[in-house]
Amino acid sequence: MSLKPSVSNADHTQGNSDASLVIVEYGDYQCPYCGAAYPVLKELMKEFGDQIRFVFRNFPLSEMHQYARTAALAAEAAVLQGKFWEMHDAIYENQAHLDDSLPIKLAEKLGLNVPQFKTDIHKQELAEKVDTDFESGIISGVNGTPSFFINGNKFNGGAEDLFQLVRENTAY
Repeated sequence: MSLKPSVSNADHTQGNSDASLVIVEYGDYQCPYCGAAYPVLKELMKEFGDQIRFVFRNFPLSEMHQYARTAALAAEAAVLQGKFWEMHDAIYENQAHLDDSLPIKLAEKLGLNVPQFKTDIHKQELAEKVDTDFESGIISGVNGTPSFFINGNKFNGGAEDLFQLVRENTAY
């Protein structure tokens, strides 16, 4: 399976935007496997961030994880204040406490304009962004989280396998 659509400016990316190695994660903020992958991916970015481009797309499995969509909307609302990755990281780092009130607490902790955040989280365009990410995952053959794509191709393995692959394919 291949990634559809390709990575674009609509995506949340970090690392080297010109990197030859592009990793896309479809993630669910409440998924325990995504939570376990998070520190591995952080380490991967710390070690190889100048050589890879990392992309995160929302794939909230709302039927299994009741707060996953709320968390995705919170991360999207943080985008409007320039703090997507900070919110993304904070949600994963506090995953065990995820509920409807956590995003507000994290917004306060991250120094966001909280009244603005509370308004933004309900904006239709944020819901549409989450839905667009989710639909792109379905089209790309995502059937669970986390799901990874490397340079547009589905990667059948976990974050540790991904780390090993990056290590083998990047020059020190």
